[in-house]
Amino acid sequence: MNWERIEGNWQQVRGRVKQKWGRLTDDQIAVINGQREILAGKIREAYGLGKEETEREISAWQETLDEEPAPRSRYGDER
Repeated sequence: MNWERIEGNWQQVRGRVKQKWGRLTDDQIAVINGQREILAGKIREAYGLGKEETEREISAWQETLDEEPAPRSRYGDER
């Protein structure tokens, strides 16, 4: 999933962020609001990771979003 889609679907994706990086608070996740650079900064703060390691983690996580099936419309069609 490209980052524009993640940003556009932040309300749906934020639960997956919380699942992956559980040390991030709901307030922090709200502040991130789909912005990759802010997400990286919050992860670095919470986990004490370096910039490169954080970027690798985010990229790997982003790839997992591509592996999950897209949510189906509640109407049963592909709108």
